[in-house]
Amino acid sequence: MLLPEYEMKSRLKKVQDLLVAKDLPGTLVYYDELNIANGWYLSGWCPQFESGCLFVPRQGEPMILGGPESEPFAKTDSAIKKTKNIPVFMVPEEEYPNATISSFAEVFDEIGIKGKNQKLGVVGLDKMPFGVYQLLKKDLLGIGLIDITTEYEQFRKIKSPWEQEQVRKAFAIADQAFQMMKPLVREGISEIEIAGAGEGKARSLGANWFAFKAIVASGERTSGVVPTASDKKLQIGETVMMGLSPRYNGYAGVFGYTMVVGGKPSEAQRHCINDMVEAYRITKSNLKPGMIGKDINAVTHEFVTKQGYGKNIVCPFAHTIGLMEAEAPFFGPNSNDVLRPGMTVCVDVSVFSVPDVNGVRFESAFLITDKGPEPLSPYMDQLILNTKV
Repeated sequence: MLLPEYEMKSRLKKVQDLLVAKDLPGTLVYYDELNIANGWYLSGWCPQFESGCLFVPRQGEPMILGGPESEPFAKTDSAIKKTKNIPVFMVPEEEYPNATISSFAEVFDEIGIKGKNQKLGVVGLDKMPFGVYQLLKKDLLGIGLIDITTEYEQFRKIKSPWEQEQVRKAFAIADQAFQMMKPLVREGISEIEIAGAGEGKARSLGANWFAFKAIVASGERTSGVVPTASDKKLQIGETVMMGLSPRYNGYAGVFGYTMVVGGKPSEAQRHCINDMVEAYRITKSNLKPGMIGKDINAVTHEFVTKQGYGKNIVCPFAHTIGLMEAEAPFFGPNSNDVLRPGMTVCVDVSVFSVPDVNGVRFESAFLITDKGPEPLSPYMDQLILNTKV
């Protein structure tokens, strides 16, 4: 599905208004398959095999700067149709005899950005490979590069009604994928078989890809924080941690859930799982507009520490979700970010390397409203809250 025209125009106006405020003639927006979000926000698309940039002028039509393999793909699937091919974004050592190749200098000369007194915005400068940055500096000799990533990413924090709809659909897919995976948690099955069942179900329901590789881990592997599924076979009594994040039209849904093979937990497993369910409930109860990130984190952190797991905390307990499964703002111990209506926020409680347990994680998400948190997956929210072993 292409990014709707009204959504694209609204986003483009925000960016161009920022360029006016910063007195910049345009900005580059770097993105690739790992760092898709900033480019996808304006194009509803990401290159495959190649990386690229969007160029957004202060006035007029944006364009994609990429490679020849992405060019026809962009023309069919991207909301931005105008493209230019730049060598640094091409597959290394590949040759394209029929492609028109341009340099950064040629592209910016054509649109009138040149000269020592000029400046150009850049989004994603911290994610840009050194080779791309080096070529930019060489081709744009004398043009200053101004990092506007922080200002640009502010636009992604509050989700529009259309974005909220995509996120809800992604969570509905995640729910059904989980329901396919959960009954398979039994002795003798491999982690990767469970992951495959969930991924296949998600694809069949319209997931266009995943925000992270499926997490299915058992026994000691659950302490890996984000362990991908392996060929290890499940054994009776082991802790099993599962997570999947299907994307729908680029937007992520997710679940995180922990259970015990055979359904008969040890005393240590029982205490830890029940404590993490309570940590989930506490974190959810603090998702109120106006709450500050570090205050949300502090209450849950205090509870988890009192239960004896202080040394087992690796991650904060809440973060936003959107084009990335975990994206800013992250509501950690030093966060001054304020919770606002329109944010989509994950409660993601976890501890790792717990003796006789290993790792436990529970995760689902909420739309922040004036009245408080609204579950993006009522099914998973209630399943977690009612988990008691």
